[in-house]
Amino acid sequence: MNAMHSEPGRILDGDETTIRKAYETFDRMPTNQEMLGAESAGERRTTIARPCSVTGPGTFFGRAQRTLKFLPTTFPGWWIDRTDLVDSLPMRVAIDNVWTTGNIVRNIVLRAGSPRNYLRMVEHIIALKIGLGIDDLMIQVDSGDPPLLDRGSLDLVEALESAGIESRDENGVWLTVKEPLTMGGSRDNFLTFHPADSGSRGLTIDCAIDFPNAIGQQRIRFVASPSTCRHGSIARTNTTLGVMLYCMTIGKIFADIRNLGYTTKNLQIAGRKKYVNEARLCHEGKSLEAAWHRASLDLLAAIALIADGRLAGHVVSYKAGHNLDCRMITRLHKDDLLVPLP
Repeated sequence: MNAMHSEPGRILDGDETTIRKAYETFDRMPTNQEMLGAESAGERRTTIARPCSVTGPGTFFGRAQRTLKFLPTTFPGWWIDRTDLVDSLPMRVAIDNVWTTGNIVRNIVLRAGSPRNYLRMVEHIIALKIGLGIDDLMIQVDSGDPPLLDRGSLDLVEALESAGIESRDENGVWLTVKEPLTMGGSRDNFLTFHPADSGSRGLTIDCAIDFPNAIGQQRIRFVASPSTCRHGSIARTNTTLGVMLYCMTIGKIFADIRNLGYTTKNLQIAGRKKYVNEARLCHEGKSLEAAWHRASLDLLAAIALIADGRLAGHVVSYKAGHNLDCRMITRLHKDDLLVPLP
């Protein structure tokens, strides 16, 4: 990324003065890790060669075992099929099917047709569409509650790798934004999408986070690719010790929290000055697990909601989250701001 990507684009939402001050803070942050080696994408659409599956304890009902089955498909895009709902059609992974981004437990929930036809916490699954470069996939699931695994999304990555990625006899579609575009949030946060460089189908991410606890400031830059997807997929959702204690006590009066499958193994728990459990993805003595989770799972999941093609270009994210991500993707579609690459 060159210097031009340190400037906001046309502001779609948010206060310009606040966004420019946030950019100044962002620009002062050092980059902790870079993985910018490009991996060329093939010209054909892809799916997987063979079915595969992953089973684990439920995210919201931790005592139950949940299974995800991944199947090759000729349907364009990613689809989720609730096999326990025989009268419901598969729902497409697309921004127009986003139901909510949660409150206490922040996550992207997709829903289509019947109110019962939903899947929660989809971000850790659908991000792999972008990371692994799989255009078309059918996902069968036996409930609206996906498995929550101790190794982040690495089990899913390994399953899809073992299934093999297969090119279809159809050209792929790449999209980019028409011009640099920025959206600001309510917490001095922002997202900026820049168009692709001439002749490039790559997607570069520059992501920074800033937490008032042990996580602190972290910034990473990388090209979305199978190798960076595998690297970042082991990153777990992060939470604070306070939120964890709340979920284990007062939070149990709420149905959404009572049966959460969160443990000290499948979460990164940050105290004010140190981590409560072992941190992962350490680079030069500093854990970058939270930044990798934010960028390679949460942010790429929102980009995966662009259903009609793969995004090319450069994305800058500062302190953003699911809500701002989905607002940006919605605006790109609503205002017709995406164009195909020539």
